[in-house]
Amino acid sequence: MQARGLLPPTQAATIAAADQARPFSLHYELRALLYLGTTLLAGGLGVLIYQHIDSIGHGVIIAVVAGLMAACLGYAARHRAAFTWGIAPKTSIGADYLLILGCLLFVVLESYVQYQYHIFGDQYGLATAVPALVFLPLAYWFDHRGVLAMGLTALASWVGLTVAPLAVLTENEFWNDHIRGAAIGLGLVLMAAGFYSEHRGRKAHFAFTYLLLGSNLALAALATVLLDGIMHERFLAGMSTALLMLGLCAGLFWYARRTHSYWFLLLAAGYAYFVASCIFIQLILALGDGLIVAGAFIYFPASALAVVLFFINLKNILHGSTGAFPASKSPSAS
Repeated sequence: MQARGLLPPTQAATIAAADQARPFSLHYELRALLYLGTTLLAGGLGVLIYQHIDSIGHGVIIAVVAGLMAACLGYAARHRAAFTWGIAPKTSIGADYLLILGCLLFVVLESYVQYQYHIFGDQYGLATAVPALVFLPLAYWFDHRGVLAMGLTALASWVGLTVAPLAVLTENEFWNDHIRGAAIGLGLVLMAAGFYSEHRGRKAHFAFTYLLLGSNLALAALATVLLDGIMHERFLAGMSTALLMLGLCAGLFWYARRTHSYWFLLLAAGYAYFVASCIFIQLILALGDGLIVAGAFIYFPASALAVVLFFINLKNILHGSTGAFPASKSPSAS
């Protein structure tokens, strides 16, 4: 602009000086280091216990892990803000990460005690239910979305082990019909919980975590059902699954526009593209082998062009007219 005569030299010098003196934010870098340090500390403690289990002794190991866990949770409790259904003010950054470390140490302690003393016996579902019962209340009490995600992950593990324990633990069949049904059901429940929490103002900022985990769980399970229907030539089952997936994608698209969330917009577009591709492949296979090559030459360049146009108009698509009730200030807006 200065070379074109649109900006006087004095203003250019002022802008350059202000830009050089502007503070540089290390917020995300420091948070990444804190998460990495917490994870490495928990993992390193597990390796240390494994390497020296014979020389240290079980009682000492349990006491040390329990003491560290109690110290982390105690520090987090001392710096906890008063409970509110909204976003609680942060009183200490370190308390958030010590809370995560305490929860990870709880998992380490439970796993070690189960391995050494078999306190749950063969009830593996109970071993995964305990972290969920602990983490979910802690997430609301401390207003922590990371702990909420850990609790929901433990809940998903408990549901999977409850509906088909032998298939998961002995046969490695992670996507049989029972697990698919449980994943779809749990995913829809989590999505409903997210919409309810936002609509009723009960920890509305938790809606992002509920919807993210729930939609991915349900859509991933439905994707396996769709692929299974294509491979076994079950046209009606495949089409009904495709319609359900498109309905969920439409819901995510509406939510993305209402909250201005790029993440949910890309999630809806990605799964919708997957469904469209599966439907196209199924139709081509039904019409005959002679159309496969010609259809591929038409569909894939056209779909690639559609993807390019989608990204070009991403901002216009996202910031169009929104839904019926006002958007809340949730993490999905960032």
